[in-house]
Parts: sequence; structure tokens; C-alpha cells
Amino acid sequence: MARDHEEFDPEAPEEREIGREMVDQSTGLGSVVAHLYRGEMDRAVNWRGRLDSTTNWAVTIISAILAYAFSSSDVAHTIILVGMATGVVFLLIESRRFRRYDIWRSRVRSMQENLFANALDPSEGIEQRDWRKQLSEDYRRPAVKMPLRNAVAHRLRRVYLPLLIGLLLVWLVRLSGESEPIVEAASVSGTPGWIVFTCVIAGYVCAFAIAFWPDAQASTETDSEVDRGDLGSDDE
Repeated sequence: MARDHEEFDPEAPEEREIGREMVDQSTGLGSVVAHLYRGEMDRAVNWRGRLDSTTNWAVTIISAILAYAFSSSDVAHTIILVGMATGVVFLLIESRRFRRYDIWRSRVRSMQENLFANALDPSEGIEQRDWRKQLSEDYRRPAVKMPLRNAVAHRLRRVYLPLLIGLLLVWLVRLSGESEPIVEAASVSGTPGWIVFTCVIAGYVCAFAIAFWPDAQASTETDSEVDRGDLGSDDE
């Protein structure tokens, strides 16, 4: 019979000694957990690789667009607008992948913080009192935990906002080289320049709002840990 969740107490002596069981030769729990952890780590690393490949493609394609934009004075400034749109597409793709990556990362991190750390040094106890129940529920009913807005905000801050800002500066420099005023030079296929200019600026304001809106910074991974490629805990 399945054990009633209401009776589960991770602070009970027989429950909180799970770390000790891992090194007890009389149980196979250590072997089972080791295989489980290895599998979850492999999934997290694979999804991390997908994130990196998306970023690499985004940087490569945007760099190629910029190189083409300045290859000749006859190239229209609209190619840089295409670069901006390309960056947004890659941002959405990478944000979706980041949400999936967070599923495996959070499981790995939960075992690291509450199981392995406690097994190595039980003096400080576990980080989350009900971590076993949470992990069990996650295996029974797996679901994406990170909202899309938080994922988009994270990838904007870490990768795409600097890229998009660079594109904006290059676009303005390109327009400043025209004989017309910057706003008028921004026209595209009969669309008045002020409309194009307003749309671009509005898009960047939205990007900054998404990236730095207070509650959108509640992510499950710290900036420093993302930079190192670690599987870390909460920051953004």
C-alpha cells in the first residue's frame, strides 16, 4: 500500500538518515540513487548543450548579417532590422529550451543539496525539509516549472539583450551615414521612417521591461552559475 503523504516526516530519524543509507552495504538504495542521479545529470547536460548551440547559431548568423550590412554602401539598413528579428526568433527558441533544461537541472540540484551534501556532512542538515516529497511528486507528475516570461527574461539578460543593443547601435550608426535625418532615413518600403523608428524603440523598451521587471527575475538559476555551466540554485 502506498504510504500516506500526510504521515511523511523527513525530519524523523529514520527518514533523515537517507544519506547514511547510501554508504550502507546492506541496502541497494545508494546504487539506485547513483544511477538516477547519473541519468538526470546526463539529461541536464544534453539540454545545456542545446542552449549553447542555439546561442552559437544566433551569434554566428547575426555576425554574418552585420558583416553583410557593412560590405557595401548599397546595402539597405533593413538588413539590420532583419538581424533584430532573427535575434528575437532565437530568443524565443532558446527560452523554450531553457524551460526544459530547468526541469532536469532542478532535480539534479535537489539531490545535490539535500542528499549528497548531507551524506558528506550531515552537520548542517538538509536545505529543503520536504525535498523528497517534492521530488517524488515531480516524478509522478512531471511539468515545466519555470514560466515563459522568466525564461525569456533570463536569456535576455544573459545573452540576447547585449546582442540586440549592439544591433540597435549599429543600426543608428548606419542611419547616421545617410544624407537624410536619422528618423527619415529609417523608412522601409514606403513606410514612414518615424513609424519604423517608433516600432523599433517600442520593441526595445518592451525587451528591457521583460528583462528587468522585478518578479520576472525570480528564476531557478544564478547568473554566475549559468556562466560557469554549473547546476545551481536560485537567483533570477
